[in-house]
Amino acid sequence: MNDRAELVEKILTLKEKRKAIILAHNYQPPEIQDIADLRGDSLELSLKASKADAEVIVFCGVFFMAETAKIVSPQKKVVIPVSSAFCDMANMVSPEDVRTLREEYPGVPVVTYVNSTAEVKALSDVCCTSANAIKVVGTFPDKRIIMLPDMNLARYVQRFYPDKEIIYFEGFCPFHHTLLPEDVMKAKKEHPSAVFIAHPECRPEVIDLADYVASTSGMLRLAKELPHKEFIIGTEVGLLYPLSEENPDKVFYHPAPDKMVCPSMKKIRLEDVLRALEELEFEVVLPEEVRTKAYNAVKRMLEIV
Repeated sequence: MNDRAELVEKILTLKEKRKAIILAHNYQPPEIQDIADLRGDSLELSLKASKADAEVIVFCGVFFMAETAKIVSPQKKVVIPVSSAFCDMANMVSPEDVRTLREEYPGVPVVTYVNSTAEVKALSDVCCTSANAIKVVGTFPDKRIIMLPDMNLARYVQRFYPDKEIIYFEGFCPFHHTLLPEDVMKAKKEHPSAVFIAHPECRPEVIDLADYVASTSGMLRLAKELPHKEFIIGTEVGLLYPLSEENPDKVFYHPAPDKMVCPSMKKIRLEDVLRALEELEFEVVLPEEVRTKAYNAVKRMLEIV
């Protein structure tokens, strides 16, 4: 048995002993996705884990995702194998930024992307995902809406509500934001039969070139449902692994594989997962007041969608 096989065996054995469930985001390295009980996007994973018969959640992703799991599963112990796996976009907006926006625009609803910290969620009216942001914003009769932290998602949603003014915070995903129109045009030229699917976190000028716009879970669904055999995927490169696994008869290309790699999403190794199970670190702990308020923002979103 090689070292990797031994590691996996130890992880699976200890997982059973701990009554744990391992979650892996779609952008995680293949070896992490392979050992996970569930893989998917962040909120989907947290909600499924909340219903699972487990005492421990090991979240292989970035910190805000583990926080979200704790928000919806307060009775479970939630650990993230690498404590420095932070989301750059989530860290762009602070609670003070939210308070400042509320003072500047009194009475205007705050819609916050789940890619945010628990403290920021707690100061929001409702959360949204990249898959349901359009629907969530549409439930408000208000003519002005504040969206944060992702300006690209906000500008995408604005396309569907010309009668509303969406006031956005100027945060962004550094890796989706690096995808440029010329990258897409080059990929389209190289693969003329391929369909281009862009993530809503991409720049507006990249969205303009897309055949479809979808979240990571939406991309996985489209790849299965569409008759096309070739796809250009405009999101973090990690998604190509589950796409290829689930659709072995189809081919997936990336328009900028060197630029769209999130280092935080690649930090967790098998050794880290094993240590997390052995030592139950690094545990996510939230003040109950923050957790409750953040949960209310998530719950309101779930009631809408």
